Amino acid sequence: MEEVLKPKGLPKRRQDAHKGDFGRVLVVAGSPGMTGAAVLASESALISGCGLVRLACAKSLNPIFEVKLTAVMTLPVAETPNATISEKAFQTIQREVERYQSMVVGCGLSTDVSTKRLVQDIIRKLKKPLVLDADGLNAITGEPQILLDHNGSIVITPHPGEMARLVAKPVEDVQKNRTMMASNFARAFNCIVVLKGHKTVVTDGKRVYINKTGNSGLATAGSGDVLSGMIGSFIAQGMDGFDSAVTAVYLHGLAGDLAAEELTEYSVTSEHLLKFIPKAIAKFLKEEGADDKNEVPSN
Repeated sequence: MEEVLKPKGLPKRRQDAHKGDFGRVLVVAGSPGMTGAAVLASESALISGCGLVRLACAKSLNPIFEVKLTAVMTLPVAETPNATISEKAFQTIQREVERYQSMVVGCGLSTDVSTKRLVQDIIRKLKKPLVLDADGLNAITGEPQILLDHNGSIVITPHPGEMARLVAKPVEDVQKNRTMMASNFARAFNCIVVLKGHKTVVTDGKRVYINKTGNSGLATAGSGDVLSGMIGSFIAQGMDGFDSAVTAVYLHGLAGDLAAEELTEYSVTSEHLLKFIPKAIAKFLKEEGADDKNEVPSN
């Protein structure tokens, strides 16, 4: 496999652009007790440079998101008796998604049977680039072949426990053979795997990137939701799935490093990561020799 040593760089930005030029992300996330996951994924996508984010959420949870989110729009959809997103929401999501360049699915979504069916319908029937995380991965546990039915790129973002369930192996085996496990799965199911943890592995089965940014402060609730939103954002801005994942993983870790310098690794939270993403982007642009606008000439 080809080893990728660093991210390629961020998409260039035109000064005469409008928000549509920077891409739109549709997030399908959240459930009772897990609204924070949806908020973190949505806000990280916006902070990472895309022009617009909309959150599809269970109708009864919409008032919560209306309070929590300012710049992110919401799309209230059909729900189950448990106030999770129902499979009946699929048609609404299908109509809406045509306006979007990527989807982030699964953060705090729940393991409700109807919600699981919704995730499977999204994978099988929608053609948008997809980032699948958390309960999105739980929806295909035991049935990873569903990924092969997707007509488009898929980035999956398992932690070691989720990866172990996907491959039906002990976590210890995954951790001993991280690159091999991730690359074999990527090849078998035609997806991009982001195997999270110390030295996160990103692979499409042909290329592999081993991340060197990050610290123990990232081992905190919601950190993965932030990462998923970042990946979806870069895809919406025009980067391919692999490069989006590599760039997001690097910057996510760098944001954690910058946060830890100020707060210590003990005190970093996912909300802190949101605040340090801009600083990570600025540092990355400087290291790449670009100014903070990273612009291309206007027409």
